[in-house]
Amino acid sequence: MSPTEYRIGCDIGGSFTDFILYDASTGAVVTLKVATTPDAPEQGLTAGIDHLARQHAALPTSLKTLIHGTTLVINAILERKGARTALLTTAGFRDVIETRREIRYDIYDIRQIFPTPVIPRNLRIGVAGRIASDGTEIQPPDPCEVKTVLRRLADDGIESVAVCFINSYANPDHERQIAAIAEQAAPFLSLSLSSEVLPEVREFERFSTTALNAYVKQKVDRYLAGVEDALASRGFSVPLYLMQSGGGIVTALTARHSPVRLAESGPVGGVLATRDLARLAGYPDALAFDMGGTTAKACLIRKGEMPVTSHYEVDRVHRFKRGSGTPLAVPTVDLIEIGAGGGSIARIDDLGRLRVGPDSAAADPGPACFGRGGVLPTVTDANLLLGYLDPADFVASGIVLDPNAAYTAVQRSIADPLGIPVLQAAAAIIEIVNESMSQAARIYSAENAGDLSASVMVAFGGGGPLHAVDVARKLKMPRVIVPEAAGVFSALGFLMAAPRYETSRSYPRRLDQITDDMLTGIFDELRLQAEAVVAGAAPGAPQSHSLLADLRYVGQGHQLRVRIEQSERRIIADAFRRDYFDIYGYCCDDINIEIVTLRVEACADLPGPAFRPLSHSDEPAEGERLAWDDAAGAMIPHRTLEFAAIRAPLEGPALVSQRGAVVRIARGCRALRHDRGWLEITMEAGPS
Repeated sequence: MSPTEYRIGCDIGGSFTDFILYDASTGAVVTLKVATTPDAPEQGLTAGIDHLARQHAALPTSLKTLIHGTTLVINAILERKGARTALLTTAGFRDVIETRREIRYDIYDIRQIFPTPVIPRNLRIGVAGRIASDGTEIQPPDPCEVKTVLRRLADDGIESVAVCFINSYANPDHERQIAAIAEQAAPFLSLSLSSEVLPEVREFERFSTTALNAYVKQKVDRYLAGVEDALASRGFSVPLYLMQSGGGIVTALTARHSPVRLAESGPVGGVLATRDLARLAGYPDALAFDMGGTTAKACLIRKGEMPVTSHYEVDRVHRFKRGSGTPLAVPTVDLIEIGAGGGSIARIDDLGRLRVGPDSAAADPGPACFGRGGVLPTVTDANLLLGYLDPADFVASGIVLDPNAAYTAVQRSIADPLGIPVLQAAAAIIEIVNESMSQAARIYSAENAGDLSASVMVAFGGGGPLHAVDVARKLKMPRVIVPEAAGVFSALGFLMAAPRYETSRSYPRRLDQITDDMLTGIFDELRLQAEAVVAGAAPGAPQSHSLLADLRYVGQGHQLRVRIEQSERRIIADAFRRDYFDIYGYCCDDINIEIVTLRVEACADLPGPAFRPLSHSDEPAEGERLAWDDAAGAMIPHRTLEFAAIRAPLEGPALVSQRGAVVRIARGCRALRHDRGWLEITMEAGPS
């Protein structure tokens, strides 16, 4: 018998912390959800580890991998809870992160506002030293000036410094000189060099991303140290890995150096698992739909590939308006996130309209029905009143649902002010949150040239399977797939991820002004850098690598990220024209192509868990309960059964339970459980 080899995926969300324990020696999987501890997220993580260790005595000695996704970085940015941070830059350029690109995201709004920079102006300091755009030195730094500035910052209690010099992507020498001076003059300062964080053109994006990296660096370092200490005190010697925003995992050491790459680490796991599941099910185009306790996320997968972008924004002042946020120009899976989750609060606004979200009851105090002090009605309260949720399904998570508390909250805040019955008020809450999610997904798909009518929806998260049919109908999508363990699907995606890292270098010039040998030399240099990082996470594992380039036609202001097969100009040009045509419907053979940035992504070739039935039920428990039907406008009988009990095609209306999630199969829909574990729901006629 082969020795036990455990792997754990852990996703800390706004309301729940999800775990999936995978036994690589047998293929067995165990799932767990515990309440998130927002003020100290590591406590929820260690509580889950302790629970799993009590169930599996060999866990401390047999755990080989712990992969973790966290909202720590994005929350620190949004809540402005990072370190006291300063910016050291070329004299005359300290306002780059505030003047931005001088582009209006709404040309008709004369009072538009932007996010407040994480570094205030009095802590943005310009010093001597200048590099030209071609990398030549115009003026050297003044070591005495730099030393004086760094010591003053340390004396003033500054913890972290972003070093962002003009044109450092072309020549990082000045930034490296600053780092060497800091080691002697102020060794306790944490430095983030823009030439290491993001060696790319576009000063605003490079300055902004480096500033965010510096802002969260100390917080992430302390958090990871706390997690590692907690694991060590429990007898675990397992290495800690972190999921990156662009997919792929890195060591805690790499994460400490570039924590800004973790900003969207949580949602990415579900997108990665969706891609693999959709491929296996025979659908190259899919919409990942993840509805949790605080937010809902959607990501469009086209031709079997996750959409990765370097033009991501966080902290948007206007949720759906590009340009109204703070750029985060590291590789990030391009998804949309809206304030629509189980904990989203419903209320009547000043105009007498029913609104749902974006604010959330989160884990503390949680929905009114959780009995933890929440008194405002939420989406979960509405789902409970409409019969979609069974209190018995929550007992395993230590939650006792109180229907009376949910009824009181909806009645007091929604039904009575609107003068309608409580059940109609609850149904209205669900209708509005479904419409909000479908509208966001529709806009996002249109912006990314997607065809939802030819795509399959993969629904997961605590609320995704419950709302998927209604959202899919609104989007005119023909089918929905719900995986086994949908409630912890993102954590499963972590285990499917391999160590992966992307390096980049801006090299702006026309394609016809560079030789194939020059391109090969740059790609080889980037490949060695990326492979070194991946080797640190997976020593001895075989690696593969991909070549990418940001390209545009000469004269354009924006570029396309293009995957290429070889570092030859002809092949690069053909790949750009093909992708350009695919997105815009035309291409121009008579306009020169320009390189902006070259990239290499290295990936370790390591096997992960395969999709398989995770549970079986020899004695299926079936029943019936009343639940709301939109077409009837009333409570009607719904068949109820366990996910693992489905053997034959299932006609709606039905409610299918699995640990951590409930699947709603509406009237007019037909569901069939695949022998590899997932449930496929075929959409038919129904309300839209």
